[in-house]
Amino acid sequence: MNTAVDLHRSWPSCRQCTGIALDLGSARTRARISPRRTILDVPTVTSAGPGATYPVQRGTIVDVPATARMLDRLLGHRLPRFGRPLLILTTPVLGGVAYRAQARSAVEVLRPRTVLTVPTARAVAVAAEADLTRPLLVVDLGAHLTEVTLLAEGAVTDARCTALGTGDLDGLTPPARITDAVVAMVTGMLDQDHTSQTLDALRRGALLAGGGALRPDITYALTGRLHAPVRPVPAPHTAAVRGAATLLHTARHHPSASAHQH
Repeated sequence: MNTAVDLHRSWPSCRQCTGIALDLGSARTRARISPRRTILDVPTVTSAGPGATYPVQRGTIVDVPATARMLDRLLGHRLPRFGRPLLILTTPVLGGVAYRAQARSAVEVLRPRTVLTVPTARAVAVAAEADLTRPLLVVDLGAHLTEVTLLAEGAVTDARCTALGTGDLDGLTPPARITDAVVAMVTGMLDQDHTSQTLDALRRGALLAGGGALRPDITYALTGRLHAPVRPVPAPHTAAVRGAATLLHTARHHPSASAHQH
C-alpha cells in the first residue's frame, strides 16, 4: 500500500488529505473529520433499538467486527469516496499492544492510509495547551473508566486506572467512590516514585478531563482530598478528540506518515 504524503499539497485542506481524529470511548464515540470543525459525539453502540450491543467496554474492545460496523455506519458516508484518510486514534494509557492492534483492525473499515495512536492523556494535554516540558498529572474521569497518568516531557512515565466511572454512580455508588479511587491511585504513584516528578506535578495541579470533570461535586472533593489544585480543561468531555485533531495538523511530519502502520 502506498502511503506517501504529498508534501506539495496543503494539509489538511485537500480532499486526498482528509484526517480523522477518533476517541473510541466505552460510552461515547467522538470523531472529527478535518477540515470540518464539527465534532461527532454519539453513543458507542452497534445500532439503535433493543438489539444494540456495546462493542467497547471499560476501555477494552470486546467485539472488533461490531466496532468496525459501528465506525462504518457513523463515519463511512462522511469520507471522500476515493480518499484514504490519515487517522489519529486516542488509546487508553494502559490498553497496551493488544488494544492498539484491535483498534487498528476495527478502523481498517475506514480505509485509512496511516493509523497513528496517541495516549488519551497526551491528547488531553495537547487540547489544554499544557506545558509538556514540566511533569503533568492528567486525570481522565470517563463514564466507565478512570485513568490517572503522569506525563514527563510529554511521555507517559506512570499510569493507573480503575474500572469505575460516572456511569456507575447511583444510589448505592456515591461520587466519593471515584474520588477515593483517584486519591488511591495518586497516592500509589507518589509512594513508588523515586524522583520528584509526581510530587512536582501534583503541586502544579492535576488536569481533569472526561465527563466527570463537569461534576463540581467530584472536582471540589478532589481538590480537598489531594490538597492540590485541580483544573478541568475546557469542554472536558471532548478534550481527547480535540487534542487528537490538533495533532492532525502536524501528523504529516511524523516519520510513520510515510509508511503504513501495522
